[in-house]
Amino acid sequence: MGIGEIFAREFASRGHNLVLVARSKEKLHELAGELSAKHRVDVRVCAADLNEPGSTSRIYTYCDESRIDIDFLVNCAGLSRAGEFRDVPLEKFDEIMTVNMIAAARLCRLFLPGMIAARRGAIINVASLGGLQGVPGLALYSATKSFLITLSEALHLEAGKSGVKVMAVCPGFLDTGFLKRTGHDASGIRLPIYGADKVVRAAIRGLEKNRMRVFPTLLDALLCFSQRLATRKFSARLSGLFAGIMRG
Repeated sequence: MGIGEIFAREFASRGHNLVLVARSKEKLHELAGELSAKHRVDVRVCAADLNEPGSTSRIYTYCDESRIDIDFLVNCAGLSRAGEFRDVPLEKFDEIMTVNMIAAARLCRLFLPGMIAARRGAIINVASLGGLQGVPGLALYSATKSFLITLSEALHLEAGKSGVKVMAVCPGFLDTGFLKRTGHDASGIRLPIYGADKVVRAAIRGLEKNRMRVFPTLLDALLCFSQRLATRKFSARLSGLFAGIMRG
């Protein structure tokens, strides 16, 4: 669902075969059937919960045993919990780090060697503007997205020598239902909230130009650039203000 579904629809419309991964097997099969019929592409389903130990290995094994070569890997699963760091339940704490960091990194590690051997392929890691600095009220989420950004930057250079593209997409606030699920009151957000389709289009354009980082809107790029003119403390404080969670 959310941005993952938009990515699936966009790649299917471009004639790409797909392997869809999410927890809900029934919803995946429904989407797979729709995309197969509409775009005449082969869409496979691999239901998996990225929070479960061994889930990434099972995804890789499924592709390997099905003799599916992955040309594009899109890591777009993400979790968050709005509020102060000290109030995040420990079980949610571990889940956010596992899905946002460990699962994404493991999937990169599992599929990247095949791409490098073939000297083609791409990895799109969906990070966030929040990963550019700490965000009060979203401390753990912003930390995990910072991990994903720096991992992508390093892999961009390592894998780029073999013709494989790796990039981080850094959107702001998206209208995908994600905010509501995290307990984030969108009414306090002081930045524009835009659709996931804008992120997907920007990601594909960035991939074609072999960008290291992609900012979907001009405002996103300006906010990133403005950090060069401010202290880290001011940037973090301002990000909390924009997010509309921590006040004062």
